[in-house]
Amino acid sequence: MKVPLLDLKRQFEGIKDEIMAATEEVYQSQQFILGPKVAELEDNVATYCKGKYAVGVSSGTDALLISLMAAGVGIGDVVVTTPYTFFATVGAIVRVGAQPLFVDIDSKTYNMDPGKLEDALSALGEQERSRVKAVIPIHLYGQCADMEPILKIAEHYGLAVVEDAAQAIGAEYQFQDGRVKKAGAMGSYGCFSFYPTKNLGAAGEGGMVVTQDETTYNHLKILRNHGDIKRYEHGFVGGNFRLHAIQAAVLIIKLKYLDEWTNQRIANANSYRNAFKEAGLDNILLPVEKEKRHVYHQFVLRVEKGRDRLKAFLNENDIGCEVYYPVPLHMQACFRHMNYAPEDFPESKKAALETLALPIYPELGNEEIYYVVDNIKKFMKIEKKEG
Repeated sequence: MKVPLLDLKRQFEGIKDEIMAATEEVYQSQQFILGPKVAELEDNVATYCKGKYAVGVSSGTDALLISLMAAGVGIGDVVVTTPYTFFATVGAIVRVGAQPLFVDIDSKTYNMDPGKLEDALSALGEQERSRVKAVIPIHLYGQCADMEPILKIAEHYGLAVVEDAAQAIGAEYQFQDGRVKKAGAMGSYGCFSFYPTKNLGAAGEGGMVVTQDETTYNHLKILRNHGDIKRYEHGFVGGNFRLHAIQAAVLIIKLKYLDEWTNQRIANANSYRNAFKEAGLDNILLPVEKEKRHVYHQFVLRVEKGRDRLKAFLNENDIGCEVYYPVPLHMQACFRHMNYAPEDFPESKKAALETLALPIYPELGNEEIYYVVDNIKKFMKIEKKEG
């Protein structure tokens, strides 16, 4: 049996007619940049995320970049985030001329550890602290970071909160007073990616910024179009961050199915848990559901010994799996000048050595899930025998 890490063709077959009709409408209109389709998607995403406003942009990376620009982050400033994430998060910080300040992750959720955030900020001198302008918590793998303490810390230090919700559209977080908010609607800016492999994926690149503030919303719209206040008059230096109408048309259709797909991801995660329990694989740590709603962009195992050998074994048996992420950002060559040592962020380093993502897409069948787990059990028996 062949089980790919992701199979977008299965999803497309179910909605092909709707997608083709929606894109044909755009071709007939010949209005490809921004326009009514983008405006419709913005309204739909804002409503879905329970945000007041949304601005469609060209990618999830550009969502982060434009948010930092709108927050006034620039040369000499500092932005706090974790080193255990996709490169785009820190790439956006550096591209606006700022410097990343890393804090380590929680060992169970892989998200920012609020205690370590407080420690890092309180350890700074007054002059150093004045340079810190924002914090970027990442809702990794589809589960929200622990936002309540992060928001309180950010408010105390006067920091903008830019949520990297690229993997977490539809994820939910419950505050201590019972309020439930969705990923991307808690901070100053909520950044989403519509890269094709995401839970809500376009037919190419696309992104969105959600905000609750009307002034911020208007500023973002100006920045995404070269800072154009009106035609050929520029109040700011922005960029070409415009969302393509074809992508918006595809996403409008897919958004209607997002909760259905998410519920199936959650059901698949539960099937994995049952299969691992039946297989007696107690030595493998499964994803920890700490917050209100985990949308399972990835189903990530933790294997203390032999992770790379397990990955190779699964690949040999036609099972797709991947390591997200094998090299933490503080260990990347391009940040060598920051003089971080690998052990400076031990949880990030450990996660990079032990985590492995299995197939979790909505169309995955139970038979495939049990096939994956059966092969993991076979591998463990081989390891035990040889070990």
